[in-house]
Amino acid sequence: MATFRTRPVVSALSVLLFQATGVFGHGGHEHLDEGLAISAEPMDSTLWAHILIQSFAWGVLFPTGMVLGLVKSRWHVPTQVAGSVVAIVGYFLGHAHKGRQFSKNAHASFANWLMFMLIAQVALGIYLRLHLEKGFLGRIRKWQVRAHAILGGVIPVAAWVQMLLGGIVSQGFCQGEHLGQCLAHFIMGSAFVGYGIVLTILLLCGQPWLARTGRSQEFWDSLVISVWGCVNTFTEHRWGGPWVHNDLQHTSMGIIWWAAGLVGIWLSRDRQGRPKRNLIPGIVIMLTGWGMSAHPQSLMLSTHVHEIFGYTLMAAGLTRIIEISFILRDRNAPINPDDIDAEINSWQYLPVFLLYASGFLFMGATEEQMQTLSDAGVTHVSYILILYSISFLLFLFVNMLLHLYSHYSSGNSKAKTVNFSDEGRPLTNGHARIPDMEDRQAHDAQEFELEGLMSDDESEATKATNGRPH
Repeated sequence: MATFRTRPVVSALSVLLFQATGVFGHGGHEHLDEGLAISAEPMDSTLWAHILIQSFAWGVLFPTGMVLGLVKSRWHVPTQVAGSVVAIVGYFLGHAHKGRQFSKNAHASFANWLMFMLIAQVALGIYLRLHLEKGFLGRIRKWQVRAHAILGGVIPVAAWVQMLLGGIVSQGFCQGEHLGQCLAHFIMGSAFVGYGIVLTILLLCGQPWLARTGRSQEFWDSLVISVWGCVNTFTEHRWGGPWVHNDLQHTSMGIIWWAAGLVGIWLSRDRQGRPKRNLIPGIVIMLTGWGMSAHPQSLMLSTHVHEIFGYTLMAAGLTRIIEISFILRDRNAPINPDDIDAEINSWQYLPVFLLYASGFLFMGATEEQMQTLSDAGVTHVSYILILYSISFLLFLFVNMLLHLYSHYSSGNSKAKTVNFSDEGRPLTNGHARIPDMEDRQAHDAQEFELEGLMSDDESEATKATNGRPH
């Protein structure tokens, strides 16, 4: 039931949410001449405040609150309450700005749906916080918990889409004939960033889940590649019509995705049926980078940006191949969660980060963006460095969230004891377990004591058998 501490929070959120719903139908934009996406005025301080506040609420506070909720931290509710208040304030500011005006657009329409999702999420959170477990409410509680969890996962993805739409609308991009290539760049670029985030999660926290599925990471990668390839094969060209522009190149890329993906699925198990790593996803990433970097471009700036994008994506595939073949030494994926090593080789972060960078480079290479930067005299070097900087910041933020998750998770569970008998087992990260400092000191002391007791003959015999006694 509600306590003295929870009632003020519930009341404040209710007032704010009902006030927000009262302005959902308010557009706040002046009429523009037909054919214009934006007016000529610059963006005023109110609109900039809206952008910064909403970016902080949806891009920082809510993801952090989601992680705190996963680990059942007492800071989950305060963080989500703060995020909700900030998001509602930012929503009002988006309807109160002057200066640049906008025509009817996807960002304004999707904002209402995003706020409705937030209201539903807050309502579910309040319901679960009150612990109403009697009668009908108690019987449906498990479904409310599941809905709360699903919405918690959907909202960050929806927020990402909304922030991209906001950036597009603010500049009046993706109108008319530019819509198709604009969608392709932002969808594919977001897919690369999302792929990098998923691989980061699997690398740092997701190995136990992979072990429980009984599948290797490449199985899931290859499955997604196959499905995406099938979609691209039949959607990149209007079948029955003439082949124009880059239709053939896009369609052939879809074909190689599903063809290679099927091979990756087949090779994801060894002859004994155990989950097995393979190189197919890395090869597909390399070929995709090479193919996309070879697109003909009308501007020199666009050519340079696409080239660096292709090199970055090819480097992601190559470093993935090196990771599996030489860093992990082609070990089998773990079958049991107990086989997982907590230590991560530094090289394993490299292919993951390069996917972030390739995603931002591709999203930043649309025709209208390239034309705007070229007219402003911006060089490809400075622009690419900026995109790489954004990639580093997102990579840092995701790693910080996963560190927060691991910190709370390890605090709630007893750490597994590590000993030297674990070395050489088929571990996920592909290298022997690194014992803690006490184990190292004990092992070194034991070697020191035994060294003086061993005769020269015994030492030579040990060396002759690669360190193993007869």
